[in-house]
Amino acid sequence: MTHANPNAVLTGTHFMNGDAACCEGLLAAGARFAAGYPITPSTEVVERFAARAPKTGGLFIQMEDELAASLTLQGMVWAGEKSFTVTSGPGFSLMMEHIGYAAMTETPCVFVDVQRGGPSTGLPTLPAQGDMMQARFGSHGDYLTISLVPDSPQECFDLAVTGMNLAERFRVPVMLMMDECVGHMTEKVVIPPAENISVYPRRHTKKPPGEYRPFEPGEDLVPEMAHAGEGYGLFVTGLTHDERGYPLMNPAQQEKLVNRLFEKIRRAADELVMVEQDGMEDADVVVLCYGITSRVARRAIQLAREKGHKVGLLRLKCVWPFPEKLIRELAGRVKAIVAPELNLGQVVLEVERCAGGRTRVIAVPHAGGTVHKPTDIVAAIERGLA
Repeated sequence: MTHANPNAVLTGTHFMNGDAACCEGLLAAGARFAAGYPITPSTEVVERFAARAPKTGGLFIQMEDELAASLTLQGMVWAGEKSFTVTSGPGFSLMMEHIGYAAMTETPCVFVDVQRGGPSTGLPTLPAQGDMMQARFGSHGDYLTISLVPDSPQECFDLAVTGMNLAERFRVPVMLMMDECVGHMTEKVVIPPAENISVYPRRHTKKPPGEYRPFEPGEDLVPEMAHAGEGYGLFVTGLTHDERGYPLMNPAQQEKLVNRLFEKIRRAADELVMVEQDGMEDADVVVLCYGITSRVARRAIQLAREKGHKVGLLRLKCVWPFPEKLIRELAGRVKAIVAPELNLGQVVLEVERCAGGRTRVIAVPHAGGTVHKPTDIVAAIERGLA
């Protein structure tokens, strides 16, 4: 690990919204290129980046659409820059093919999705969490990525740094799954000095061009990188390919390649689990939540505890990979897991799968446009205790 460039870090205490904090986190993590197309409620991320880029040696390009944006940033990664794009629901749908391309070509980059109500154009200025399964399964074929979910402007900064670091470490596209409320919420954000921000450097090969293979895995199953223009003769394709990057389209190579793409994330899944736990030791009911819904759930848990109920909070900061082992362990000792989401039931399906029928799983769905009422979550908690 290295340290952030002090020229790109606005050290100190700030009052900013989640979109701005996300931008600052990506800058601190080394991002120097962004491509995007304006779409509510994510535009403020790249508006800020466009203003900050000239002072940090960066570049922002507004593309003609999300298709162009989601591929342009990958070209810049192979040219040598840490890169990201931002979007919301309709744009996220358009980007899906290129997210799969990034997974197949092992292109490290960050996709910021500030979620809003859908489907289609839906509710452009109002919150939802309806893209969570799309972040995991949206592109075709078999692949694994990483999806982080902040619940405050402070975490928008912190998890933006973490997300870029994980993209570089595992050579995968990382999703930063914000929502309209968190993106537009203005709160105190503390940005530490550059020397206190760890930055994962590009995994650049030290091998000479004649010995380097762009997709030859290391011990952690992640290949080293080289950049266009450095004499390495790169061949980067979305086709099933060998370690040189050349197309090799047969079942044996498909099995070998896709399993490695899975395994490099799967073998680190326990390490990638990021959760906040409160009151879990003797909880009879656990409220599993993420993003803006977790802030409503805190109030619901407070109300339930005031009634004498033993309720724990399990907040997911990383949804994909999913904390399977933790949920299986919980299912063996609690009466119920309550899962409020600003969708009609997405992550709760994973909770049900991992619980395996050993405890009650109670969904608290909401179609979006606003947030839950704490009393609705309290009612679900009490159903779990009945």
